[in-house]
Amino acid sequence: MSELYTHIALAIAVFISTNVDDIFLLAAFFSDRKIRPRSIVIGQFLGIGALVLVSCLAAWFAVALPSGLIALLGVVPLGLGIKQLIALRRPSDDAANDAQSDRAEHELEQAWHSQILAIAGVTIANGGDNLGVYIPLFASGSSWIPLFVAVFAAMTLLWCFMGHLIVNNRLLGDHIRRYGHKILPFVLIAIGIHILSGALVLL
Repeated sequence: MSELYTHIALAIAVFISTNVDDIFLLAAFFSDRKIRPRSIVIGQFLGIGALVLVSCLAAWFAVALPSGLIALLGVVPLGLGIKQLIALRRPSDDAANDAQSDRAEHELEQAWHSQILAIAGVTIANGGDNLGVYIPLFASGSSWIPLFVAVFAAMTLLWCFMGHLIVNNRLLGDHIRRYGHKILPFVLIAIGIHILSGALVLL
């Protein structure tokens, strides 16, 4: 029984150490009213799930993924950040804003799947360190993989809750909602550049 608790604690520690920055990224996503909360939650689960699946396959087949493969995915957050920055700096009056808001609501309904894929893409692109830890962890204890997956799923749900909680905090919420959507493009661009720098180092 003590071995079970040890592996649960290990899984929690591994998840926290590889996803601590995701809490602030999730908070930034939740602060953007153009992004539906359910898209963020589903996208985060898909992104973490994809990283876990790739890690499982790599561990089972004892293959190391090319280091530059994940790094090249930095174009995903970089592209999203640039797109949001351009939209943020596009001038518009109040009437245009209202009309744009109505159109945006309609577009969001149609682009729900795109939002999910975008969030998942950012999560995967930001998951280079996840793979670096998950693969050897799964390879060294393949019998514990189902437990690790269950703990990671619970922690992902907790992370989404904490990101949402930060945005709705009385002290922080107003500031995050007011400035979060303005900061998010720069956060995404910074993440994209940071991830892509790993690919440039390998060239």
